[in-house]
Amino acid sequence: MIQIDLITGFLGSGKTTFIRRYAKYLIDQGLNIGILENDFGAVNVDALLLQDILGDNCTLEMVAGGCDADCHRRRFKTKLIAMGMCGYDRVLVEPSGIFDMDEFFDALHEEPLDRWYAIGNVITIIDAAPDQELSKDSRYILASQTAQAGTVLYSHVQEVSPVQLEETRRFVTGVMNELHMTLPAGQTVFQKDWTDLTTQDFRQIMSSGYHGADYAKLWMDSQKTYDSLYFMNMEFTEDFLQKSCREILNDPACGKVFRIKGFQKLPDESWIAVNATLKQTQIHPIAVGQAILIVIGENLNREAIEGYWGRSRP
Repeated sequence: MIQIDLITGFLGSGKTTFIRRYAKYLIDQGLNIGILENDFGAVNVDALLLQDILGDNCTLEMVAGGCDADCHRRRFKTKLIAMGMCGYDRVLVEPSGIFDMDEFFDALHEEPLDRWYAIGNVITIIDAAPDQELSKDSRYILASQTAQAGTVLYSHVQEVSPVQLEETRRFVTGVMNELHMTLPAGQTVFQKDWTDLTTQDFRQIMSSGYHGADYAKLWMDSQKTYDSLYFMNMEFTEDFLQKSCREILNDPACGKVFRIKGFQKLPDESWIAVNATLKQTQIHPIAVGQAILIVIGENLNREAIEGYWGRSRP
């Protein structure tokens, strides 16, 4: 059977960055792997950020949103059926940061997927300095991701103090207690710079499994709870993009913005990728992009955002 791992975590936590490292480790072990990007919204930006690790032993498929929840689940299952015929040793699923965990488990327990796949590990990424002003829906997602993880990895730990990291752990525990969830016994937790992850660490992650969690289901429709707005074919300088993202993230009039991600083409025809959260805005060169910026959050106000970026529409 094909081993399948779920790499999950709230918006902007660092899932794609971890997948790059995890996939490279698996490829170096001689495994043939497939990556399934299962994103919220109709355009999958994160998939483009993984292009450089693809090759004979690593391929990527995408399930984009832009439809209702039932349609999205059917697309997810159909894509896994197709991937089941490709001879992979292991499949890595990276969902959106606002993903309902039950969608993954429910799909894998249905025919024919239950005969082709064995659930390997649930790996949850938690930002070492997260936004702690989360709605009940967002706290539920964070807690459910943590409650079922075999491994929890804190990201950006090198950027925070031990005191701040401990505060984050207390915050996560408090959210779980609030929603009557508990941290599973025997859960593997890493609190280290990911550049220091060793072969032994990856072996431990690969064998950490997942945990069943008994908690009250919060029925929510992520398509209605969360918004994604698309801004295409804009021409911004890197400095303006850095400044405007920071202002949008901090302006309540724009709504509760969790993440801004996408690409811009510069006057010299080169591309840059942007990944902005409340904590920081990261911009770096990329070989190939798509002229789009996506804003993801709750109760987003397009008009207010357009006040920063002009009236660019898809």
